[in-house]
Amino acid sequence: MMAWRVVVDADLCQSHGVCAAEAPSVFEAPDKDKVVVLTDTPGDEVRAAVELAVKYCPTHALHISED
Repeated sequence: MMAWRVVVDADLCQSHGVCAAEAPSVFEAPDKDKVVVLTDTPGDEVRAAVELAVKYCPTHALHISED
């Protein structure tokens, strides 16, 4: 099984909160602040939710890095 991690481009993030809605165990989006990644190496059980967060991020500030 390949390791993976969540990467956020803080320059692009506008804290829309889509990621926190899709994967609340991985992301937190405080009002008017950048997204907080609660764990940058989440388990495979939330991979699908993280992929949706990446897909629907309005500013494309998220991606998954395969290690």
